[in-house]
Amino acid sequence: MYVAEILTVGNEILSGRTVNTNASHIARRLTSLGFAVRRMTVVMDDVREISQAFSEIFSRKPNLVVSTGGLGPTYDDRTAEGLANAVGLPLVYNEEALRQIKEKYDKLNLDLTEERKKMALMPKGSMPVENDKGIAPGIYLQYQGIEILATPGVPREMEAVLEVFISRYLKQRPNVAYVEDSVVVDGVMESTIAPHIAKLVKKYDLYIKTHPKGYELSNPTLEIQIAGSSDSAEKIVEKVRKCKEEIIALVRELGGTIRTQ
Repeated sequence: MYVAEILTVGNEILSGRTVNTNASHIARRLTSLGFAVRRMTVVMDDVREISQAFSEIFSRKPNLVVSTGGLGPTYDDRTAEGLANAVGLPLVYNEEALRQIKEKYDKLNLDLTEERKKMALMPKGSMPVENDKGIAPGIYLQYQGIEILATPGVPREMEAVLEVFISRYLKQRPNVAYVEDSVVVDGVMESTIAPHIAKLVKKYDLYIKTHPKGYELSNPTLEIQIAGSSDSAEKIVEKVRKCKEEIIALVRELGGTIRTQ
């Protein structure tokens, strides 16, 4: 069995000001890959608390740890530092991360200030994970056989970094049949189909995610991703197929058209 744990960093979660939707999304996605998510931990924006939380998680020897939050440019974004302390590595500027960040600010004609450079600080030996929805890259590190991914806290950035990590970097994968499919649709707004997708997630127990490709109000286009895993390849293939057929029928009922399937 492949075990994962999730760490959320943020005072806003602990105060109840923000609902921890990031942890539920990560858990859903990892479960779809066949991981058993054993614990979710939430800590405040404090480097000692973050470091201690990582250390406690590492002591339980999960296969994978995914954290979210605390990678931004402000003084209280301390996840990289806390992670570095926990693994006993120096915090250094990652040249590839610095290049990615500089490129994004150059396009905006903005200077690379110390605060912006801060997002390139990572434990020595880390790999930056591309963030195509924001600035701060994710952090990928292996420690004592444990794969570690730190993601930004903004939900759309977290989701983007997590998907890049799964597709390009994740090495330890559960020995189960994993099936992923998608359909691209035109003419249906994400906000319109959202409640229907929520019902299908419960019905099929699959990971279903809408990825906007057009303009919500004037020219909506969505790629709808469907993924899941099972001990039985035949069962998961059939489940994904049925779900996809239901999504296609739903899109047509909502007045949309199928571009690719």
